Amino acid sequence: MITLHRLGHSNEPFLLNPDLIATVEAHPDTVITLTTHARLVVCESPAAVASEIRTWRAAILSDALHRPEGPALAADDLVDQR
Repeated sequence: MITLHRLGHSNEPFLLNPDLIATVEAHPDTVITLTTHARLVVCESPAAVASEIRTWRAAILSDALHRPEGPALAADDLVDQR
């Protein structure tokens, strides 16, 4: 989840699943349209939202690669079972 702030409520952060984001636009306020067609107006710039998404996705990939049961070990386990 990424942390954002609704416009006018900058002291009340909320968490958003970035997989639900369809578009991020500046109108001049940043408007996030979700895959559900709901719209959110946030304080962060489109670049800041994109940066948060990149950081979130990189953390997920990093966690997956550093787990002992990660993809490389799972593939090795399949070879050993043959």
